[in-house]
Amino acid sequence: QVQLVESGGGLVQAGGSLRLSCAASGRTFNSYGMGWFRQAPGKEREFVAAITWNGGSTYYGDSVKGRFTTSRDNAKNTVYLQMNSLKPEDTAVYYCAEDRRPLSALLSVSESAYTNWGQGTQVTVSS
Repeated sequence: QVQLVESGGGLVQAGGSLRLSCAASGRTFNSYGMGWFRQAPGKEREFVAAITWNGGSTYYGDSVKGRFTTSRDNAKNTVYLQMNSLKPEDTAVYYCAEDRRPLSALLSVSESAYTNWGQGTQVTVSS
C-alpha cells in the first residue's frame, strides 16, 4: 500500500503563491492518477485538481481553474500543486489521494474514486 505525505503548506498573503508536494512511499504510484482535495472549517471536502497516471491530462475545479496547476514527477514519486493568485477563500487543509483505477485515462472529481489519502497540509491565505 502506498503512503502519501503532503508538504508545502503555510501562511501566505492574498495574491501570493505556494507549491504543495505529495510524496509517495511504500510502492510506486506511477500507474495511478492522483487527486487534490481541500476542506475548509465547517465545509465539506472539495475537489481541487486531478492528473492522470502519466501526466497527460489534468482537470480542475471551477474555483481554482486558471490559478492552480498540478503536475507530477514519476521518477521522484511526487505530485505537485502550484497555487498562484491565492485568495482568502483558498484557506483549507489540502489533501492528495490516489485514484483507485490503475492506468486510467479518466479523471474523477468524486472522493469515492480515490484512496490512500494523505494526512493533509494547512494552507492559510490572509487578506
